[in-house]
Amino acid sequence: MLKKRFKYDKEAGTDEAGRGCLAGPVTAGAIILPKKFANTILNDSKVLSELKRESLRSVLEKEAISFSVCHVFEDEIDKLNILNASILAMHRALDGLSRAPSFILVDGNRFKPYPSIPHECIIKGDGKFMSIAAASVLAKTYRDEYMCKIHEEFPIYNWKRNKGYPTKEHREAIREYGLTKYHRKSFRQLPKQLILDI
Repeated sequence: MLKKRFKYDKEAGTDEAGRGCLAGPVTAGAIILPKKFANTILNDSKVLSELKRESLRSVLEKEAISFSVCHVFEDEIDKLNILNASILAMHRALDGLSRAPSFILVDGNRFKPYPSIPHECIIKGDGKFMSIAAASVLAKTYRDEYMCKIHEEFPIYNWKRNKGYPTKEHREAIREYGLTKYHRKSFRQLPKQLILDI
């Protein structure tokens, strides 16, 4: 059962999606839920079906006091590294809220202080607190939507299905066709045994 945890008024949850991918952005969501918000389906986006995530996205967008989603793309990921890019995405999502939160709940154990607003990092917070779970659903659904869009440009990588994660199919396509502008050049795209020493 997810906790509401309303120690503070206007408590925002934030989380990211796509950190371990080989292609596409890292995407963060931030959301402030009303105190009376309740939902029996809401959970960590990773344990929900695609259908449930999409259904929840509509509910969250309708009922949230404020929400925001931000992509940080491949060039910035390669420049900053994935940890810093993930934190930047969360900061930018928080920037996009129409109401400033009084406290921030962050999924995970790494974050940089957000100006003038206290925060707490919670490991596996997306399975513990409603606001973080809600942020995870927003981040996941918006990122998946983007990956399906760019799939149309490069269907051979099947991003519509793998969403840029390092599946066997995705890596085989990289080995055969090379990298696109959407791939993260700073990531090891292929295991060492698949790299040809020519």
